[in-house]
Amino acid sequence: MAANLKEVRERIRSVNSTQQITKAMKMVSAAKLRRAQQAIQQMRPYAEKQSSLLRNILSNLDGDFSSTFSVQRPVSKACVVVVTSNRGLCGAFNTNVVKAAIQAIEYKYKKVLEDGNLTILCVGKKGYENLVKRYPKAHFIRDYVSLFENLSFDSVAKVPTFLMDTFEKGGFDAVDIAYGRFKNAATQFAELEAFLPVPPLDVKDGAKSNADYIFEPDKGSLLTFLIPSILKSQFQKCVLDTNASEHGARMTAMDKATDNANELLRDLKISYNKARQESITKEILEIVGGASALSSS
Repeated sequence: MAANLKEVRERIRSVNSTQQITKAMKMVSAAKLRRAQQAIQQMRPYAEKQSSLLRNILSNLDGDFSSTFSVQRPVSKACVVVVTSNRGLCGAFNTNVVKAAIQAIEYKYKKVLEDGNLTILCVGKKGYENLVKRYPKAHFIRDYVSLFENLSFDSVAKVPTFLMDTFEKGGFDAVDIAYGRFKNAATQFAELEAFLPVPPLDVKDGAKSNADYIFEPDKGSLLTFLIPSILKSQFQKCVLDTNASEHGARMTAMDKATDNANELLRDLKISYNKARQESITKEILEIVGGASALSSS
């Protein structure tokens, strides 16, 4: 019984220690989430408006200008960018993003993968760890795995610049991005988005209008500068979305872990008290039995 009491006490101390860690991690994630949420809320309307503007302009060109980034061609070489976190303990967040990437790899680019022409670019360690053993035929780019250590625009822009340069040279025929879209602290969901070529304007996004755009300076110079700039903003949005989603998912996961620790502590304390009462009762019975034996003799 004494051994049982000692075991329960050790478990209570262990759970208390774990609960302190989960509380601290929840507070840290909550503090980081405020900054990350503010960043994506400021970035998203700007990026979405830019994306809509870009697709509208490309849909209204009269043929006197052609952008390499909007040309649809047969897909023989493809790239899937997987944006996950560097660390775990954030529930099913990373798993869901990886599943979105797997869906594109195994269905959309199945033939490309079988031919050995699929490239997987990982931003964040968790995506790389999950996919590198699963797809030995794919070519992995891990130069940007540690991108989350610096989320400045100039640092993040290196990835879309590489993707655009490779696409322009014919190294990729299509580029998709799997990332975590942030809705609120309790809700994040995985999303797969076409990055290159620039998808045409969808009718449900807004009917194509025959707008008469005025370009200053000339159309070619302006669009040559504008298109890469907008694509960089789109990628920055995906990274900031994932960053906010990670902190929101971790805060929620640590909050649930803290609640579970409370329930476990309650059960352990009940078990400890019962074991202690049984031990005391047994000792009393032994004393009474001993006293009775002495008195009878």
